[in-house]
Amino acid sequence: MNQKNQKPQKSQWDLVNQYLLTPQGLTLESIESALGAIYTRSMDFADFYFQYEVSESWSLEESLVKSGSFSLSQGVGVRVIQGEKTGFAYADSLDLVALNRAAHAARGIVKSGESKKFKIQNNFKTQNYYLAQNPLGSISSEEKVSLLQKIDQFARQRDPRIREVMASLSANFEVILMMATDGTLAYDVRPLVRLNITVVAEGPNGQKEQGFSGGGARKNYEMFLDNNYWEKITLEACEVALVNLHAQEAPAGNLDIVLGNGWPGVLLHEAFGHGLEGDFNRKKTSTFHDLMGKQVASSICTIVDDGTVHGARGSLNIDDEGTPTQCTTLVENGILKNYLQDKHNARLMGGKSTGNGRRESYADLVMPRMTNTYLLPGKHTPEEIIGSVDRGIYAKNFSGGAVDITTGKFVFVTNEAFLIEKGRITHPVKGATLIGDGPSALLKVTMVGNDLALDAGVGVCGKDGQSVPVGVGQPTLRINGLTVGGTGDQ
Repeated sequence: MNQKNQKPQKSQWDLVNQYLLTPQGLTLESIESALGAIYTRSMDFADFYFQYEVSESWSLEESLVKSGSFSLSQGVGVRVIQGEKTGFAYADSLDLVALNRAAHAARGIVKSGESKKFKIQNNFKTQNYYLAQNPLGSISSEEKVSLLQKIDQFARQRDPRIREVMASLSANFEVILMMATDGTLAYDVRPLVRLNITVVAEGPNGQKEQGFSGGGARKNYEMFLDNNYWEKITLEACEVALVNLHAQEAPAGNLDIVLGNGWPGVLLHEAFGHGLEGDFNRKKTSTFHDLMGKQVASSICTIVDDGTVHGARGSLNIDDEGTPTQCTTLVENGILKNYLQDKHNARLMGGKSTGNGRRESYADLVMPRMTNTYLLPGKHTPEEIIGSVDRGIYAKNFSGGAVDITTGKFVFVTNEAFLIEKGRITHPVKGATLIGDGPSALLKVTMVGNDLALDAGVGVCGKDGQSVPVGVGQPTLRINGLTVGGTGDQ
């Protein structure tokens, strides 16, 4: 892009004014007045969450850009809290009339009483882990279509066995403002882009195998064009599909497992991370609720949740309650140290928010959620770890899985895996399913690699019907004796 033709960068506050306040005739004073009108002595807390969001997506299939979509949403969520009880209402408009209507609806859910005073702190200073920018206009519509077409052509030219190519390009631009009776005044401008590529390869006998790759970050579309990044992830999708064309059926039984770095950290996210969210532990529905200060993983495992990774998909300058994000150590040398908290659950558990209060939109309630969750690196090279295994599975990538939060039990399916024999990777296998539970699996970690990586920026986390972007990661790991489901010979 031609730098000299770019417009001057607006500040976060300029964009908050442009999208949330000025068009609706709102001011900080009018918002504070509306908040004060519902806050009573019987309440512990009340807050407003304003949101403006635009998003778009483009998709290619059968060598044609067949669909494109654009959406805009805006509104305000109102929450009042009294003990464990929460009153919540929202409005699909940002004007003062809609705000007051939603505010009084939320107030009516909890016990009312005399008004209580509060003071808003006007000294908010934001962190900057990404630029305040709108990625939708970072390249032209013609460039977006051209990028998808280049991906299609590049994949098909890679190998004649690539028969189908599907690609999608999407972006989000979100502006938020929060005000709360604990004095919080906070705002953020959040860009997000993502590129997904799926290819289907067909062998001579008609067998078809699929490969997926993708990337994304809190940046703009130009990240996919820089250094031909799109070529790299297109090749990754092709390689997965082509390798699986000649993969053998995975063996079944109790085998040593080597997990690759990066995306395989999704196993850690699902089987371990969710169980450390504050609400599950406050309600004692998590298997970790009574294990604080106890060993829950191998002593060589340290796990963090870090919302401060620059530009990462799961990063946030502030969470959706206005609390600055941080790097929270969840497990240190195998010992459980912290839960992930929002304000409500932290207050009820006698602690403080860790900056993990998240919501999908203004129409949803806040819950404690992960940001970027990963395991810190160790001292071994990936070659040393693979070389230490006499017979096992190298799980380089996963396609999906399921977890029971109450027990930590999981089932994960690999989509790129290889057999390890006498310390060497011998041939690809398919149909390998890893079965176990989070705490037991991490207690069996015997080697941690020095090659920590986060995933490429495609993670989406679901909880109670809400989806939010997240990051996962880990170095290469060796896990001794995990159950593998497969249909091949043992």
